[in-house]
Amino acid sequence: MTSLFIDAGFDSGNIDVLGIDGATARLAIRRDNESEFFQWFHFRVSAKAGEEVVLKLTGLNASAYPGGWPDYDACVSEDRAYWARTASTFNKDEDGGTLTVRYLPATDVFWCAYFAPYSMERHHDLIAETASCEGVDYVRLGTTLDGQPIDCLELGEGDTQVWLYARQHPGETQAEWWMEGAIECLTDPADPVARALRKACRIHIVPNCNPDGSRRGHLRTNAVGTNLNREWADPTPERSPEVLAIRNRMDQTGVHFAMDVHADEAIPAVFIAGFDGIPSWTQAQGDGYDRYQRILDRRTPDFQTKLGYPKASPGRANLSMSTNQVAERFGAVAMTLEMPYKDLADFPEPEQGWSPERCKLLGRECLAALVEWLEGKDA
Repeated sequence: MTSLFIDAGFDSGNIDVLGIDGATARLAIRRDNESEFFQWFHFRVSAKAGEEVVLKLTGLNASAYPGGWPDYDACVSEDRAYWARTASTFNKDEDGGTLTVRYLPATDVFWCAYFAPYSMERHHDLIAETASCEGVDYVRLGTTLDGQPIDCLELGEGDTQVWLYARQHPGETQAEWWMEGAIECLTDPADPVARALRKACRIHIVPNCNPDGSRRGHLRTNAVGTNLNREWADPTPERSPEVLAIRNRMDQTGVHFAMDVHADEAIPAVFIAGFDGIPSWTQAQGDGYDRYQRILDRRTPDFQTKLGYPKASPGRANLSMSTNQVAERFGAVAMTLEMPYKDLADFPEPEQGWSPERCKLLGRECLAALVEWLEGKDA
């Protein structure tokens, strides 16, 4: 009788068990509903404490980003609070591309995930706690296709309209950990960064743009397989009510500065991407983006500018993507913040790699950089 059991029937769970032989399991990641995307995994392992477990995630050459698997170590936790990394190796020639994860558990049950999960229950706790803070207004922007609310938190007394939004791609849980850190900063009455921003800005926060995909254990899409970050030019109630609701609110408030928070599977770095190539690009917009990037680069060694995405040529920006659409639609300085699944190549931390704790600290640093940016300071 086997002593190894694997379960994923819970919030954001994703794995199929193909077979178990002793302490070795052969697994496959489920595709997003009505989509070919797959990469996110999250499951629970019941095993004997003190005996090594071997988990083989197969078929990964067909995953959304095969370049994400080399040099990647899976995340594991025995208490679901502290997430460490465990030795993992990728062999593209084994069983359609296989990530072999090895772990020696100290207890009889542990969890394994692509990155530390951010559950919908934790999301609701974040909304409840933040909405009860003095000076915070809660706005229910709309409803998802699965019937979940699209939550927005608004605060601040200033005229500069700042939008922070995350998890258009639900498997990028780094983004909501970042949000938690940013919100903790903004709601701290003693934090000077929060005091400065609340005085100068009206801040609009959508901690999770894709609740359905988050709960379903998707990597990149909502309940019906729509990639929300390709819907901003023409969102519809049938395919992308989340984007439609957020963009409608932006139309009501206007946008001066926007940050769309994401994570990248392959690039071992934190970086931002801008709006090069939008039809109405101005030098002032471009200078504002460049100045923010320089400030953030100076503020934290977790950020860098060497690695990132190629820039679009003039007039060639994809306006279905939020950063480009928001910059074009509102004349805003907009950007996409990307965090890694792997550890940082230039500033590694062997025990946890890139972690929820580092996401949260980066959230505050991004806000502190915004304070300097608003004051017109530069490196």
